[in-house]
Amino acid sequence: MTTSPTARQRLAALHRHAAVNREDFTGQNLASTRTSRLRFTRCSFIGADLRHATLDGCWFKFCDLSGADLRGASLREVSLAGCDLRGADLRDTDLTGARLGSVNTGRPPLGLTDVTGARFEGATLRDVQAKGVIGWPPGHGGNE
Repeated sequence: MTTSPTARQRLAALHRHAAVNREDFTGQNLASTRTSRLRFTRCSFIGADLRHATLDGCWFKFCDLSGADLRGASLREVSLAGCDLRGADLRDTDLTGARLGSVNTGRPPLGLTDVTGARFEGATLRDVQAKGVIGWPPGHGGNE
């Protein structure tokens, strides 16, 4: 009997720049997932466990990461456009060179990224660009 690969195994097997569209990872255990440069569009990571995941250079567009646990994850040079990170746990996350912003949907509020209530204690925010972001904490760098 053959078992289906886990979500973590499927993501790790994808080649760089692969597109992942409309996948539902809600509540899944993706801790320590290692992948890079994937392009996620309209995916759900609501409440997913992404602790210590390596997602360097990944691109997220209109993705829902609300309540996701990203503690200790590596999100170097990640792009988050029009994403929901409300209540996400980003403590001790490396966001070096990350870009958080909006997507021009043609109608207000223009697909803004929302980090309201997200936790950033201990996060590395060197060279972060945050423009068109709701709830960006003052004094945390970026283009407030």
